[in-house]
Amino acid sequence: MQGKHRLRPVGDYAPEGKLTFGTVFILILLIISAGFICLLPSVVFAQHADEPYELNLPPYVLEPGIPEDNPLTKGKADLGKKLYFDKRLSADDTISCATCHDPQKGFADGEIVAVGIKGQKGARNSPTTLNAAFYDFQFWDGRALTLEEQAKKPLINPVEMGMSSHDAVVEKVLKIPEYISLFKTVFKTDKITIDHIVQAIASFERTLITINTPFDLFIAGESGALSDSAKRGWVLFQGKGRCITCHEFNESYPFFTDNKFHNVGVAMNDKGFEDLALKAASSSADPSVLAHDKASAELGRFLVTREPKDIGAFKTPGMRDIALTAPYLHDGSEKTLESVVEFYNKGGVPNPYLDGGIRPLNLSDEEKKDLVEFMKALTSDDLPELIKKLNPQN
Repeated sequence: MQGKHRLRPVGDYAPEGKLTFGTVFILILLIISAGFICLLPSVVFAQHADEPYELNLPPYVLEPGIPEDNPLTKGKADLGKKLYFDKRLSADDTISCATCHDPQKGFADGEIVAVGIKGQKGARNSPTTLNAAFYDFQFWDGRALTLEEQAKKPLINPVEMGMSSHDAVVEKVLKIPEYISLFKTVFKTDKITIDHIVQAIASFERTLITINTPFDLFIAGESGALSDSAKRGWVLFQGKGRCITCHEFNESYPFFTDNKFHNVGVAMNDKGFEDLALKAASSSADPSVLAHDKASAELGRFLVTREPKDIGAFKTPGMRDIALTAPYLHDGSEKTLESVVEFYNKGGVPNPYLDGGIRPLNLSDEEKKDLVEFMKALTSDDLPELIKKLNPQN
């Protein structure tokens, strides 16, 4: 009717751009709802942060050692995942843990040696972080006994992540608002320390486990899980190939390593190792520093123990998912599994410190192929799903 104001539906706009009470009310509801949705992940995170993280291992596999002061929880693993992929933990925001231990590359990096800030190259190949929770030693020379201790070192290495000190790492993390609340939720403290940071990273790394391969199915009784070539390779692995001497296997510890150190002749070509060893033995430098010097790095375990028997000795790596982590050996000198087999077939490189178990194998071409087929059967069927789940956006 003319001269009368008609009733407007809720949310309709009033004349001259003015909002009705109903419109304002709806806008307020939308703002509150949006805020709740933004807070929801944090609320869910807080609710589950203290829950123990179940590794869900096969019943016959022994649990990895976990420090008493760092029990594995969902909150720590989730926080550690964020830190693992965060390049802001490096001096120039270009390098994260995942740079050298990339899920898309078998949690290694595909490089001959690790590459850090400013394109600097290290002296050793990046090992995979898959199943690292089960190893007695970390790094090729075993200079760290725990994943927590290992995680501290790349952060402040000038060739790797390049931070000036652990205090500088903490200070940088404190400038990232999301981390302040997450650390408080997980560790129940306002004071973030370097130990909190590496405990979270180590917790995440302990969840990176792959024990579901064609070989595991074969061992469990499914004969058809392996090809005939891979079956012959497994026989060679245990016998003529002598691989199992160092790459030990049993069902309760199925990671193909003896957790020991061996000189197999890698990079031992007339480099004056006695002189290098004498120089290193008289040095007060930290093994982490010497390990990044291209010359002294080849001394291996000796840098830690200073014992002559350890000159040129390096840790026996595990072999799960090995087909994904080329190039191989501590210096990345072998590009393929085929060339690794050929290296051992020749008996390594003779030198005064060569491990007594290293000798020519006299494998035929067919036997070499069978060994490679067996090693390919150590690739986990679950890895694509694990990689998808670990996408930093998830």
